[in-house]
Amino acid sequence: MGGRHLAESIVTDTATRILSDLADPQSVNRARDTAWEPALWRALSGAGLPLAWVPEELGGVGGESADGFELARVSGEFASPAPLTETLLAGWLLAQAKIASPTGVMTVAPCRWNDVIGMRRDGRLMGRARGVPFAAASEHIAVVVTGAEGCRIACVATSACRIAIGKSLAGDKVGEVTFDDVKPIAIADAPTGFDAAKLMTMGAAMRALETAGALQALLRMSTQYAGERVAFGKPIAKFQAVQHNLARLAGEAAAAMAAASSAADALSTIAADPRKFDEGIFLEVAAARIRSAEAATEGAAIAHQVFGAIGFTKEHVLHRFTMRMLSWRDDFGNESQWALELGNQIARRGADGLWPFLSSR
Repeated sequence: MGGRHLAESIVTDTATRILSDLADPQSVNRARDTAWEPALWRALSGAGLPLAWVPEELGGVGGESADGFELARVSGEFASPAPLTETLLAGWLLAQAKIASPTGVMTVAPCRWNDVIGMRRDGRLMGRARGVPFAAASEHIAVVVTGAEGCRIACVATSACRIAIGKSLAGDKVGEVTFDDVKPIAIADAPTGFDAAKLMTMGAAMRALETAGALQALLRMSTQYAGERVAFGKPIAKFQAVQHNLARLAGEAAAAMAAASSAADALSTIAADPRKFDEGIFLEVAAARIRSAEAATEGAAIAHQVFGAIGFTKEHVLHRFTMRMLSWRDDFGNESQWALELGNQIARRGADGLWPFLSSR
């Protein structure tokens, strides 16, 4: 147990140091170009962080499940502009089918409910995936392929796909990826019980952790600002209304972190065996997804109240955090979709099945 916590600490410290040195949110927000991006990715890759979830025999570093979840949380704390979470997910997905991970930036598809990537009889892929983060910046896409004969996992060169570039709520580039007669670099059968919903589950948990990390950073920023900003002869932190807002923000951050951490702990116990994605796991992730999205909405509003009008400007670092939190709500199913599915599962069990379902974790 002590060794595991030590490994997590090393991963956390390494990621924090790299992001602090090369992707400080204030510096990134002020940058007029993206000249800093290559150095950041080289540092992350050099430390083996993007492939932390990939076994050594498949080209990764063989880290624990908890390592990847910690990286998502730290990435959120910096509102990181690097595709670290997406590459982590892609490596994890390819590893499910024993496919070696290529080097460089990767992303995953599909990222939206109801998007389906299929395969023709000649082995070429077809279909469309919306809202794929870092699609245009990636070199490879890890894809869940759904068909009548079961589920497969493929590695596809991004250059083989057609990408329509759009922007997220935060202004970051996302892509609509069309797999039109695309031949995979590698493809293999997914493990028994694996399907696109498992990728959505892992992705939703990662976004919940990123949101929780961003809320922790937001709380620190708001508390510091309230202690420094003087109005009517005293710091605004002395005013009861501001204290109340900061307490509410602390509550939202704590709730998001508790729910996201619980989901990560649950997933860490079954990540090596997709067949164990049971009702309890779904309940944990659904709760984390819904609660973290609610906290993002409330937390962003509270932080902007503390900072006043200056936080709404794009030049202020608060804008960077709040817009990314709000944008992350749409990835891997928004809270409404997760709430609907959760409600459907409860309804199918009837009144007598509600308590056993709720107490399954």
